[in-house]
Amino acid sequence: MTPKQEKFCQLYIELGNASEAYRQAYSAAGMKPATVNVKACELLADGKIAVRVAELKAKHAERHAITVDMIRDMLLEDRTFAKECEAASAAIASTMGLAKLYGHLRDKVDHFSPDGSMTPPTVIRILPAE
Repeated sequence: MTPKQEKFCQLYIELGNASEAYRQAYSAAGMKPATVNVKACELLADGKIAVRVAELKAKHAERHAITVDMIRDMLLEDRTFAKECEAASAAIASTMGLAKLYGHLRDKVDHFSPDGSMTPPTVIRILPAE
């Protein structure tokens, strides 16, 4: 793995945004956003990169020792507190956080094809509980 690839992996874990990680790790100043997006996606599809990102995610989770159950408990506590304070927007934010945590809510993501055109966007939808 090259130093730039390692830097990309580290930045991707830190930022959570592959395109921004690519911009910071590589010389992308003159590139179009669609090109940066394609290049970042190509890196994430590379086997070496995927393995390294998985390793870094595991180390990150272990270092912080946070489980899904702990996050759920925090969000439920925040939601209860927000309702007690009559802060509707904070209660809604906690509810949305729980929906995302359990995979019931997907964020919309714009995808670009190699020619720079947009592919159909991912639709945001709430899935029924299992």
